[in-house]
Amino acid sequence: MKTASLLACLLLISSPVLAHAATPQQQRTADCSAKNKGKTGEDYKSAQKACLSGPAPVATAPQERMKTCNADASAKKLAGDARKTFMSGCLKAH
Repeated sequence: MKTASLLACLLLISSPVLAHAATPQQQRTADCSAKNKGKTGEDYKSAQKACLSGPAPVATAPQERMKTCNADASAKKLAGDARKTFMSGCLKAH
């Protein structure tokens, strides 16, 4: 009985997390929408259509991301926790 209750609790806790996982298409739609923020009507529709029908953004290789972020951190002369925080954000953004 305890196992069933525990399993039910885990499912209830994890279901909102699973519901918020975006598919690549949903993420692309959100990115295009953010890019076209402020436009209205037909202007917005045509901009969205162009954005969504264009080529998918090319993901950079992990080594390239690391190289770029590392160079940016060095250029800003970051060290210690500030560098770690910057690198984390930079790698996630790419």
